[in-house]
Amino acid sequence: MDYNQISFQLAAVTRHAGQFIRQEAATFNRSHIELKGVHNLVSYVDKETEKLLVAGLREVLPEAGFITEEGTEGADRAEEYNWIIDPLDGTTNFVHGLPVYCVSVGLVKGNELVAGVVYEVVRDECFRAAKGAGAFCNELPIHVSDVPDLNNSLIATGFPYTKFELMNDYLQVLGSFMRRSHGVRRVGSAAADLAYVAAGRFEGFFEFNLNSYDVAAGILLVREAGGRVTEFLQDGDPLSGRQVVASNGIVHQEMQDTIREFWHETE
Repeated sequence: MDYNQISFQLAAVTRHAGQFIRQEAATFNRSHIELKGVHNLVSYVDKETEKLLVAGLREVLPEAGFITEEGTEGADRAEEYNWIIDPLDGTTNFVHGLPVYCVSVGLVKGNELVAGVVYEVVRDECFRAAKGAGAFCNELPIHVSDVPDLNNSLIATGFPYTKFELMNDYLQVLGSFMRRSHGVRRVGSAAADLAYVAAGRFEGFFEFNLNSYDVAAGILLVREAGGRVTEFLQDGDPLSGRQVVASNGIVHQEMQDTIREFWHETE
């Protein structure tokens, strides 16, 4: 199967979904917000975007199933290939009228990532990757930065909105990165954070309590751009591990060592 060609088709479907989000952003009313949980927002835009994606991706790869955030009816998991979809990563930013928010779609064969696209709606930036074919932003090749150490790095993170029992560990890790780097940024979209690591804008990114649809496309982008992605305390599978450390590869060990000083949860 030609994963590079599939990634081109995926980019077209994702851009189309992003156009819908852009149109709705102009007139969005906060009365349309629903709560899935504490601090976890969803709107009709998330749901309708997911339906658009599912319909478009069925034409790209009819045999593939779906792992979706919003549970679109009929979007069931398949045995071999599955699309992993976050229709609007950064919903809280979206409903408050703030950039950044993204459409994020990855394709897995079994547990292996083979294609992925992150479309950042406001900046109209389409980050695309396919296994063995490199990573691109608006079809220009991208690569992770060559910054050699944490001291000269800009780091991204995501603030926790659940599992507040881990807040003390997280704040100590955050403080350590603040002291040891050029600074820490919180964009509000894990998909964007990973795409920006791939593009060399950040040297690293860390966050916990993530889902596969938050990170699937971004993990492949970083790897195809020459970077590294693991869990916090070990080099396990970040797609299902709920914890992600991504970097340019050079500062990765320093990032993991910094986290290990204060982090105690292993799952």
